[in-house]
Amino acid sequence: MATTFKKIAGIMILASALGLTACNSSDNTGNSAAATTAPTAEASASAQTAATASPSPAAAEESARPAATAAPDTAAGNGAAAEDSAARLKELLELARQGKVPGVEYAAHSGMIDEVEAAWGEPDTKESAGKGMYSTYNAKHVVFGWNKGSRIFDVRSSAADLQQLTLKEIEQTLGKPDDTAVNGSDRIYIYQAGKEYELKFIIPEETGKVDHISVFSEQDSFNNMAG
Repeated sequence: MATTFKKIAGIMILASALGLTACNSSDNTGNSAAATTAPTAEASASAQTAATASPSPAAAEESARPAATAAPDTAAGNGAAAEDSAARLKELLELARQGKVPGVEYAAHSGMIDEVEAAWGEPDTKESAGKGMYSTYNAKHVVFGWNKGSRIFDVRSSAADLQQLTLKEIEQTLGKPDDTAVNGSDRIYIYQAGKEYELKFIIPEETGKVDHISVFSEQDSFNNMAG
């Protein structure tokens, strides 16, 4: 009887030991699986984040390209400049028919140098040249030619906007000149402005642009010069 009891107790102890071993083995296996799964999931999440944060080489190259800018409309700019010069030239011819240049109220034929000096003061220079006397007002970019009777026969302007004009622009608007002349290296292009006046464009050969214009009254250049 005692022997049988001891056998049963031994069997129970052995069964308990085997049960504990199985539990430990199961826990170790579970922990091992969890340890293996965790780094894998973490690596997968890191890879996904990196893929989202880092653009592809093609996308990076595209984003690095500068934004396209619209090309300037040079044709429109040139067209506007041509219109401006044409309008200016038409105004010059219209004023020349009155004996005037832009911005100056004193006209050839009707103006007197005494009137100019009373309003503008003494000229910077006053000298004899050609068919009369010439008074120069540097600050106003104007020269008056006048005869012995003090009548103005020539009004010249070297305003900055006039000095941008070229012969090509002049001929495109006013046509070919009625006459031409040469004075040293200067070329003079002459347009008849009515019966009374000539509109002259003086263009130095070296620049190809207008140096000054002249509104000239031929008949007054002779009047009152003698005696």
